[in-house]
Amino acid sequence: MRAARLIRMALLIQSHPGLTAAALARELEVSERTVIRDAQALQEASVPVRSERGRVGGYFLAAGYRTRLTTLHPSEAETLFLSGLPSALRDLGLSEAAETARLKLTATLLPSVRQAAESSVRRFHLDAPAWFREPATPDLLPELARAVWADRTVVLSYARPGRDGAPPSAVARAVEPYGLVLKAGTWYVVARVPGERRDDGWRTYRVDRITALGPAPDGQDVFVRDASFDLAAHWEARSAAFARTLLRTTVTVRLTGPGLERLPAVVDGAAVADALASASAPDPAGLVTVDLPAESEDVAFDQLTRLGADAEVLAPARLRARFRAHAAALAALYRAAAGTASPGEGEESEEGEGQR
Repeated sequence: MRAARLIRMALLIQSHPGLTAAALARELEVSERTVIRDAQALQEASVPVRSERGRVGGYFLAAGYRTRLTTLHPSEAETLFLSGLPSALRDLGLSEAAETARLKLTATLLPSVRQAAESSVRRFHLDAPAWFREPATPDLLPELARAVWADRTVVLSYARPGRDGAPPSAVARAVEPYGLVLKAGTWYVVARVPGERRDDGWRTYRVDRITALGPAPDGQDVFVRDASFDLAAHWEARSAAFARTLLRTTVTVRLTGPGLERLPAVVDGAAVADALASASAPDPAGLVTVDLPAESEDVAFDQLTRLGADAEVLAPARLRARFRAHAAALAALYRAAAGTASPGEGEESEEGEGQR
């Protein structure tokens, strides 16, 4: 345990020269006293760690000294080789560079560690996109990724979704693209709008809705990145709130017990939480009425049709009328089909049971 911590400490000092004892203690989740003892242990192991006092002091490695990747444990190498998403690298236009980096890294590893890393690639594959959807790579994603890498301000044109079936509206604004996030096969860019006060200017855009990218106005194309920004922490904190911003319509639904149980399988988690919070007490028939947030009436229709007769839309009236027409069309279809059914249709077949 301590050996792994010492290696991590040496790598932290190598990648971030000048880290203080307090900063190292936070990263390693130990006390400052332990950091001081570990620094002495590294020195005794011939790792040239030195500490400097003062306002710009901290821990440093001797100039030119580099730790070796041959110290990787096989389990660490396995994890490292599992950390990439091939589809994401391909979307970003980085698959060739990633393959070159992987080959260079493999060449530096000890034979035993190299074997462990290659073994993990044969056994595990990470597939980010969701089922039943063929993801398309946004045309502007590679260019946007280059702007993220270069801390380059861009002007993006964005098709903002309309409310309640209204057509999208075009928006153009200058943004500082801080990071890209791949969520269930969909790419998002987290960006800050300079000078915007609301939410400190932070915005999240779906990349496939960006219709154009251009240079920043007045040649101010490079922004100074906030060193304290943590993309993963930001996404985790904002994703739930962002999901709720998509829920622009409320649908009143009466659900049976089975319908209520199946609701989380067809509706987003944030919408389910809000619906359950609004749920009425069961009526004498056991039916519960909820106010269900939805992205639009079209989305609500697609979601609630999966619940069949276990969900009855009460409002808005336009959506209820749509369900009524849908039910009538289904009834007419199956009435017509009943007169032309072939003999034996609807009977269970033992032979086909295992093929379902």
